Amino acid sequence: MKLQQLYSQVRRAVDDYHMINTGDKIAIGISGGKDSLTLLYALAGLRNFYPHTFELTAICVDLGFVPGDTDTANDDSQIRALCQKLQVPYQVVPTQIGKIVFEERKEHAPCSLCAKMRKGALNTAALKLGCNKVAYAHHMDDIIETMFLSMIYEGNFYAFPPVTNLDRSGLTVIRPLMYVSESDVIGFKNRYQLPVRKNDCPADGSTRREYVKQLIRQINRDNPGVKKRFFHAITNARLLDWPVIDD
Repeated sequence: MKLQQLYSQVRRAVDDYHMINTGDKIAIGISGGKDSLTLLYALAGLRNFYPHTFELTAICVDLGFVPGDTDTANDDSQIRALCQKLQVPYQVVPTQIGKIVFEERKEHAPCSLCAKMRKGALNTAALKLGCNKVAYAHHMDDIIETMFLSMIYEGNFYAFPPVTNLDRSGLTVIRPLMYVSESDVIGFKNRYQLPVRKNDCPADGSTRREYVKQLIRQINRDNPGVKKRFFHAITNARLLDWPVIDD
C-alpha cells in the first residue's frame, strides 16, 4: 500500500463517522507494532491537508517487560526518530502492567486484563496532556476478529464501533484504520520500512485472538473475498453504538 492510498482510506473512515473536528487534540497509542506506526503515519499526513485542524501526540505505554534476546528489544530510538520526522510529540508512560498480570496475578488468559490496564494508562496520560480524543490502531481484520470472538465465546454479534465516547473520562476513542486491511498494513510497513519493535509479551501468538485470526484466514482461503463480506455484514448490521453513515 502506498501512502496516498493509506490517506484515502483513513480519510474516508474519518469522514464517514465524523471522527475528527476542528480543535481536537488526539493521542495516538503507540505500541511499536506495525498497526500503530501505520496509524501514526496516516494521521500525521492527514493533519497537513484535512479541512479540520487538529493536533497530535504519540503515547507509548511501557508494560515493563524484561527485554528479550537482544539488548535493543525495547529500544525505541527509531520510533522517537520517526515521531520527530513526522513532527509528532512522543511520550513514554512507564508501568508495571507486565509484572502485575504475569507475576502477581499469574493470569492464564492475560489479554483482557492487560488490555484494560493498558487502555487505562493510555487514557490517563492523554487527559494529562490535554487530549480530548484517543486514536486506536484497530484495522479491518481486528474488527472482524472481534466479531468472531464475540460470537464464539460470548454468544453475541458485536464488534467495537468506529467511535466510542467514554463518559467517565470525557475522552472519545476513534479508529481511523477501520477500512484498512491487515495485509495492506503489512504492505505499508514493508514499503516504508517502519521501525517495528519486537513484542516481548509472553502470550504473544498463543491467544484466542490468534486462534480466530487463523480460523478466518482459512475460511478466506476456501472462500476468497469472504473477509470483506464479513466486514460489510458488520457495518450493515446497525450494531449497538455504531452510528449510521450519512447518505
